[in-house]
Amino acid sequence: MSDIFSLSVEDLAAKIRDAQITSVEVCELYIERIKKFDKDIKAWAHFDKKLLLEKATEADNHRRAGKPLGPLHGIPVAVKDIVGTIDMPTECGTPIRKGKSYSQNAEIVDLLHSAGAIVMGKTTTSELAFLGPSKTTNPHDYSRTPGGSSSGSAAAVASYMAPISIGSQTVGSIIRPASYCGVVGYKPSYGLISRNGVLRTSYNLDHMGVFGRKVEDVALLAKVLIKKDPYDPATIYYSADNMLSETKKGPLFEPKFIFYKTEHWQLIEKKSRDAFEYFIKSFKNIETFDTPSYFKDIHKYHQIIHETDLANNFSHYYKKYKKKLSKYMQTAIANGNKHSAKDYAEAIDFMKRSYESYQEVFEDYHGVLSPSSPGVAPKGLKSTGTAEFNKVWSYLGTPCISLPLLEGENKLPLGVQLIGDRYDDHRFLGVARWLEKECEE
Repeated sequence: MSDIFSLSVEDLAAKIRDAQITSVEVCELYIERIKKFDKDIKAWAHFDKKLLLEKATEADNHRRAGKPLGPLHGIPVAVKDIVGTIDMPTECGTPIRKGKSYSQNAEIVDLLHSAGAIVMGKTTTSELAFLGPSKTTNPHDYSRTPGGSSSGSAAAVASYMAPISIGSQTVGSIIRPASYCGVVGYKPSYGLISRNGVLRTSYNLDHMGVFGRKVEDVALLAKVLIKKDPYDPATIYYSADNMLSETKKGPLFEPKFIFYKTEHWQLIEKKSRDAFEYFIKSFKNIETFDTPSYFKDIHKYHQIIHETDLANNFSHYYKKYKKKLSKYMQTAIANGNKHSAKDYAEAIDFMKRSYESYQEVFEDYHGVLSPSSPGVAPKGLKSTGTAEFNKVWSYLGTPCISLPLLEGENKLPLGVQLIGDRYDDHRFLGVARWLEKECEE
């Protein structure tokens, strides 16, 4: 039964549906992995073995009764600890919320339940989904960071303590941990997945996203979660019915890419830089360009929006619990209180103008390639690494995915980031799957 770890999520769900294995048996195998490895990795903020097995038993009884089954029936899913759950604490990585739960489930939790999935537990997050590191270590080297803020969600999948997981990204909180931990991390276009019932850090920048071991895994999970939600005005009507099939089908002909050598290229450690350059030369349809000049402004404007929103959303914490907040958060809130309404309006306006310029890329190319991170996971646990290669894409709201295609120093994983056109996620994931297959062969 240990072979389940090599199965795609779709195949595992099929085995549960066909009674070749029970959800209880699947969950027991993951419980054993957690028991063995989480004492070192510390990916879980809340994990209740008894509750998980109760839910798995209910899923099995549901199947035996001949009731309709959803696409993720009996599949355990790890959920970042900023996502509201009524039966588990939602502590958001801060002692301020120790032991506190939400009064209702987040919209995405209800969607998981409707699909038959089991929320197996809550994974660690950096403080309030910002920069203050969690307790989690990197599964490949316990002395290194797993990245953040979706630290536990990436580490749990990487260490086979969960088959798939949910995270979030405001700057680089999906792509960077995926790169450091060696898993697939997918941030859909802005507005595809509801943030209703999830800790809000920035209305204009927050994205929900997913982790898996293969592109098809994240496509299936995203398909379940993409839905218009009237309680999150940013969400749009977007049919995800064919997302998995389009992902599998892939592009009709060999795609063309742009590889951006950013101004931070020389900051990349040599072995990682060599790996990227070899990767680029391996494909005939990749053209290399320097990043557009306006990207520098994006970094500035992203920071204005992010800090201002942090100051507004966490003002009650700042006033009442300032000493319990990290220096990272205190500084960000203090900066946010200094930004003017004019600064903020300019930063929002530049979003539209810069996206219109960026969109022209897709008249001739299928996607943009970039490093997911400036190298492998850094040593030490006092930082989650830099998000300089991710900030632009969170600001523009484009789909992006980190693929674990390369190795850097000490044979540690190194992600390649693919970026697509906004609301073209079906085709985008097909291109990502094509790239994944090409590198497997």
